[in-house]
Amino acid sequence: MNESVASDALQSRLGDWREQALSLESAVNAAVIGQEHAVRMATVAIFARGHVLLEGDVGVGKTTLLRCVARAVGGAYERIEGTVDLMPTDLVYHTYISSDGKPCVDPGPLLRHSEELVTFFFNEVNRARPQVHSLLLRAMAERSVNGFNREYHFPHLQVFADRNRVEKEETFELPAAARDRFLMEINIESPADEDLQKALMFDVRFHDADALVNSVPEAVVPYQQLNSIAEHIQQSIHVAPALQDYALGLVRALRRPQDYGIELEDVDTSNLVIGGGSPRGMSALMRAARVHAWLSGRDMVVPEDLQVLFQELMAHRVFFNPIYEYRRETLAVQLIDAVVKTVAAP
Repeated sequence: MNESVASDALQSRLGDWREQALSLESAVNAAVIGQEHAVRMATVAIFARGHVLLEGDVGVGKTTLLRCVARAVGGAYERIEGTVDLMPTDLVYHTYISSDGKPCVDPGPLLRHSEELVTFFFNEVNRARPQVHSLLLRAMAERSVNGFNREYHFPHLQVFADRNRVEKEETFELPAAARDRFLMEINIESPADEDLQKALMFDVRFHDADALVNSVPEAVVPYQQLNSIAEHIQQSIHVAPALQDYALGLVRALRRPQDYGIELEDVDTSNLVIGGGSPRGMSALMRAARVHAWLSGRDMVVPEDLQVLFQELMAHRVFFNPIYEYRRETLAVQLIDAVVKTVAAP
């Protein structure tokens, strides 16, 4: 097979996979209305093979959205609740007394399905202690953990976690290293559209979360092939030199806003950012941008791909001087917005 024929065959396969990805989006959007942007970001994460941190107020549909996504992806799904007394070993094994009074040990949520585990949901991750975060980091970074005197690997694993940002008692904020392991941080807000609000309030279809989740078709995408699909996407979507310079400029402006003349009200921008925008973050941004371009039906990245992703990909990766950290939620949005508006697109 010559190179031209092989290229055409690959483009055809990428087109077929794109149709499956769009079908996944359509199925989830039918169940979780008013969250099209969040669903698109989750789809990007799935095909970029990255982990996701969900944020938002109580009751906005974070868990329902995640359950719908997990059902559409298919494969084994596990969930654990973050609590102050949760121990790292609770992720690996479960101890109990059997009916005949004997102590027993069974695999925990991480090991229960072994290599077939696809989606792992950590609910209210900031209620768990730092020791638990450390084990989660290992699973996220290396897709493996040790248990029962052997190492378990999870080639298809994708971690979704949500963070309770309302209650602060008995919570442990994720350290910088943990937040940086998430490909993106997606903020889930209640729909602002009045018609959607009425539907959520009065349409009984949206009152039963289990029924909504069950309405999503199972295994819309071939999860066993996701790693291969992701690799083909990265190899097939091109990034022009001018676009590379633009992406680098965005990251540099994020790290040193004062050098780009960026000003924020009541902020000394020369003393605002103390870290972030690491090579891992830069790589994640381009990986996600290629997927976004592919989902948009293009074979090359354009400035819009970076702009639409920059908030979710980079805001949680920039670390502020402690005197500004308490204003993170507003400052991060303002800084990202200023960077995108300041750096000239090609």
